[in-house]
Amino acid sequence: MLNKFLFKHIDNSALIVFRIIFGLLCFLESVGAIFTGWVKYTLIDPKFTFNFIGFDFLQPLPGHWMYVYYAIMGCFGLLIMLGYKYRLSMIAFTLMWTATYLMQKASYNNHYYLLCLLSGIMIFLPANKYASLDVKLNPSIKQISMPNWCKWIFVIQLLILYTYASIAKWYPDWIDLTVPTQLMKNKINYPIIGEALQHPFIPALVGYGGILYDGLIIPFLLYKPTRKLAFFGSIFFHLFNSIVFGVGIFPYLALGFSVFFFSPKTIRNIFLKQKPFYQEHKVIVPNYKPALVGIASVYFIVQLILPIRHHFLKDNVLWTEEGHRLSWRMMLRSKNGFALYKVVDKHTNKATTINLDHYLSKKQKRLVTTKPDAIWQFAQRLKQEFLSNGQDVSVFVDCKVSVNGRPFVRLVDLNTDLASVQWEPFKHSDWLLPSQLDK
Repeated sequence: MLNKFLFKHIDNSALIVFRIIFGLLCFLESVGAIFTGWVKYTLIDPKFTFNFIGFDFLQPLPGHWMYVYYAIMGCFGLLIMLGYKYRLSMIAFTLMWTATYLMQKASYNNHYYLLCLLSGIMIFLPANKYASLDVKLNPSIKQISMPNWCKWIFVIQLLILYTYASIAKWYPDWIDLTVPTQLMKNKINYPIIGEALQHPFIPALVGYGGILYDGLIIPFLLYKPTRKLAFFGSIFFHLFNSIVFGVGIFPYLALGFSVFFFSPKTIRNIFLKQKPFYQEHKVIVPNYKPALVGIASVYFIVQLILPIRHHFLKDNVLWTEEGHRLSWRMMLRSKNGFALYKVVDKHTNKATTINLDHYLSKKQKRLVTTKPDAIWQFAQRLKQEFLSNGQDVSVFVDCKVSVNGRPFVRLVDLNTDLASVQWEPFKHSDWLLPSQLDK
């Protein structure tokens, strides 16, 4: 039964079309980051970046070399789309994209993480076996079929993503529309649509529609009688998100996944009319079966555990941020804060108040006034800077945070020297004061 499900061969039109869409979007995301100024204000202008803790060795290239870096990534995206040196291009893009994802957190976005996962998956798929330059140069690799698992690895990944995104919205500030209302208020200055977004119906559409869409979209796409309705609903949902929230390529990537839910014959007839259609459905069990089943099982177990890890940590994830990333918690809350960093010389007790403008960009200042891991990282950086000048110092932070419009509450213990605290990635940080969110 497992062999038939995983290794039954089906027409590969969906994977071929998705490769073309995926490569194009990788290209647009890479070059778009250059032309929109994202590379400049995120990776070039700042004096340093806040990398994921443990990846301190990943820092942007000096000068303007990050423009070249992103241009090269864009070229690999085009090569993926064209199917030229596919495996090498896919590996190169995956490594480069993942490196940039891990080297900064000031512009965190869930679709950056998703792109890391998808790129890694695409390395192992036979996505260049048709309509590719690789086939043109070497016709012997041409295929019109693929194992069934090549489709279902995407379906399962999407099911996990959307299900957890829906579950995460089931909390009071979302259900009572506090957060969706705040999201719309931030869009009031949008040209043409800004005023319309303030209508009371819109927060309800975003709030309850988001829960229903995320929770039902994959089952509805899988079920033939609701498939077309779900697809057209997806078009509205993702275009709305693209226009209102500006979430990069994710809406179009999400629509691109639709090719895996319609019948292969439909996809072939729309996009690849000259392609022979495969309909034999042979079961071919390859010698890599044990490795595939083992690696895929571990991968999806990790994907199931990561989004719930915050339940095993003390306090509310909206307050501590512990377990927030890599968990499909998308646009769930607004957070504002202010912080005073004080550096105290251990020998003279002389205190120095830090002017954040001397160190950080606008986005980074928001990071070090609301996100505990970035607060700790900045304290460590201050310690190292003063040490390089011959001063052994303590770093104390007076930080107050407002979550979803609530009153500002102190986040960090005033008496804790953050310069001397070790980071514990799998434990709650005891220097964070208890939240008031559940009261």
